[in-house]
Amino acid sequence: MSTLPPCPKCNSEYTYEDGTQLVCPECAHEWSADGAAQSADEGAKVIKDAVGNVLQDGDTVSVIKDLKVKGSSLVVKVGTKVKGIRLCDGDHDIDCKIDGIGAMKLKSEFVKKV
Repeated sequence: MSTLPPCPKCNSEYTYEDGTQLVCPECAHEWSADGAAQSADEGAKVIKDAVGNVLQDGDTVSVIKDLKVKGSSLVVKVGTKVKGIRLCDGDHDIDCKIDGIGAMKLKSEFVKKV
């Protein structure tokens, strides 16, 4: 029986070795076998805006480019301020609510921290 550590992200006991990495088949989390004691927070992704400022939940950002809203004729104009952002995983890594448009997701490369 293997003595591999459980997944630091979801605590699954079904981890396996893939070369020098350990892999969790349940959540697809990968981490190095030599740093198996690290917590999931140490590998957290840092999200930065268009000019390199680190973004955090609750920040206020400004849009730096006209953005067409997919599926409608609305446009988010340059300079639109978005308050109280929430960071999330995925390609569009900012979840927010824009006045006059509603809830939507933005890419961090199109915003600047205010």
